[in-house]
Amino acid sequence: MTILVALSGLPGVGKTTLAKALAAQVKAVHLRVDSVETALKNSVLRIDPSEDAGYLAIASVAVDNLLLGFDVIADTVNPIEITRNLWARTAASGSAHLLNVEVVCSDRAIHRYRVEARESDIQGLVMPDWQKVANRKFDPWKVDRLIVDTSVDEIKKCASKVVAEMQKLKSADR
Repeated sequence: MTILVALSGLPGVGKTTLAKALAAQVKAVHLRVDSVETALKNSVLRIDPSEDAGYLAIASVAVDNLLLGFDVIADTVNPIEITRNLWARTAASGSAHLLNVEVVCSDRAIHRYRVEARESDIQGLVMPDWQKVANRKFDPWKVDRLIVDTSVDEIKKCASKVVAEMQKLKSADR
């Protein structure tokens, strides 16, 4: 059975860095909501803000890939129960296991530095400033998830933790 890894976490905690490392390591499809939302903004329709459109678009593409037998990594902030429920429905529609991974940066100074120092790798993507990140709504989780802390562990170790959980899910199928 395939696996949908649904990453969540505030901007600047290292989700995209983790997603890229993880996708390369396990040969999974990386779906980044920032890419889709920026494309919607830059389209002739000029959809901005995109509200739920980016999430729904990558969820749809995730199902397509899961049904083709590919593991998928959804790279989103995933801050509220509604978005988290979307990934549960997406995994079910794609006949896949869901692995929720919350990416945190528990050292506030490091997190702030990352937010303030980073530059966009997507043309037209405006990065949020620290104030927006610090004030962002992020609901507490109500279901189990793997937590990785990028201020404690390097990305390679965080990715290894996710891979270990993916392997457990795949072993359960045998």
